Amino acid sequence: MRALIAAAIGLAVALALVFTITAMGSPTGETSPKPLLTTVPSHP
Repeated sequence: MRALIAAAIGLAVALALVFTITAMGSPTGETSPKPLLTTVPSHP
């Protein structure tokens, strides 16, 4: 019975954490105007 209670408490804490993070929303930010430049190494 204690294991069931512990599992229920753990699930409640996990859901509360998810809802808290969701309520805060995504961070505001901007993407870089410059594209990332990648180079392909030359084949030997």
